[in-house]
Amino acid sequence: MSTSPAFAKPPLLFVRTVAPYVATDNPRPELAPDGRRKAEQAHSIGRVWPHGQFWQSAHIAVMKNTSDILIVGGGLNGPALALALAQTGHSVTLVDAQPLASFEDADFDGRGYALALASQRLLAQIGIWDQVAEHAQPMLEIKASDGTAGEGPSPFFLHFDHREIEEGPMGYMAEDRYLRRALLQAVVAEPKITMINERRVIDQEIDQTGASITLDDGSELRGKLLVGSDGRQSGTAKRAGIARSGWDYGQTALVCAIDHEKPHHGIAHQFFMAPGPLAILPLPGNHSSIVWSEKTETAQAIHALEDADYMAVLRPRFGDFLGEISLVGKRFTYPLNLTIANSFVADRLALVGDAAHGMHPIAGQGLNAGLRDVGALAEVITEATRRGEDIGSLLVLERYQQWRRFDTAALAATTDMVNRLFSNNNPLLRLGRDLGMGLVSSLPGLRRGFMREAAGLTGDLPRLLQGKSI
Repeated sequence: MSTSPAFAKPPLLFVRTVAPYVATDNPRPELAPDGRRKAEQAHSIGRVWPHGQFWQSAHIAVMKNTSDILIVGGGLNGPALALALAQTGHSVTLVDAQPLASFEDADFDGRGYALALASQRLLAQIGIWDQVAEHAQPMLEIKASDGTAGEGPSPFFLHFDHREIEEGPMGYMAEDRYLRRALLQAVVAEPKITMINERRVIDQEIDQTGASITLDDGSELRGKLLVGSDGRQSGTAKRAGIARSGWDYGQTALVCAIDHEKPHHGIAHQFFMAPGPLAILPLPGNHSSIVWSEKTETAQAIHALEDADYMAVLRPRFGDFLGEISLVGKRFTYPLNLTIANSFVADRLALVGDAAHGMHPIAGQGLNAGLRDVGALAEVITEATRRGEDIGSLLVLERYQQWRRFDTAALAATTDMVNRLFSNNNPLLRLGRDLGMGLVSSLPGLRRGFMREAAGLTGDLPRLLQGKSI
């Protein structure tokens, strides 16, 4: 695997918190060159340096650090939001419980994301797409069909071809490791972002002028606004008293990657089966990512199988249109549910991504919905700053909620309806959905509308998702 220049010879870097610090060769930044402890600097330094071929970080307790925005959660949405805000002049502190790990030597494991075209435009605007693009696979066509394990697909199917919308590919498949690496590089290089890793938030407080969080080492951080990007079990939302609504589907997704004999030609496939959908998503080369939903009890039994037996179960569901297939990398599972925060905002607090909403992956819109949150919140905050408004006030944050909550609820309802409609063997329902897919395929205008929706090009798009700066 080629090594990107930024990781080939990592420079000596510092992550600035309160005050700038001059880099030296002293391996103990908390000590002066003569060995005396520099307590007056201990609160303001977080050092990051190369160790072997990967990044490690040193943690030095901070007494208090003040930024414009505090973001809790360092998955994909949190760093993306930090970069978008830093570009418009805001100082950001990003806190994550995970180690600041490098993905330079990460093995292929098949975990990937279906990025809509609009999401790709946002990643380009925040400056990371060039690093991701060389490892991404354009999705040129999407084929969706009703089917049953062991049978051929229904003769009625949806076929979307990117050439009909004339804006480029409908999206891209990008591996998790490359997205995270690109975000990490950009975050570490951005002087307006302070990243604190391997630290958990144990408390948060809101007052009239700002938000404060306390970390598990006793550090206190303060900002005008606190953003929770910490997943479906968001501690930020719980500490703010924000409840959630939703339900479990009784399904579990089995995720893996395969190598196949024949090329995929950039075509994504979705087979709707009674236990749950099977998605075959193209990765670079003769690889594809598989997201395969089954009833939870069945999925757990399949996941417990040895690789050879696992593939024996997958092959009849997969078919032979890609020739011989074999397992590549690790296998994963995750439970499927619908969960939406009852509010996306509170005084001096906003939620993005899975902290705000989690839905069924049947439409592949999880990360795309999160990046819409990122674009909308960054735009609302930036415009408020330019008008001299308080970015943490409910008056400002309600604009974000009004922008995103209805759109998210509509998307969640659609994915829920599609999953319920297709995850059964009722003959009448199957006939109805087959005829519906055939109708959509036969009407060019309707088909193009569905394609633009799949590409993320419909609705009230934030500027970053239009490929424009804020």
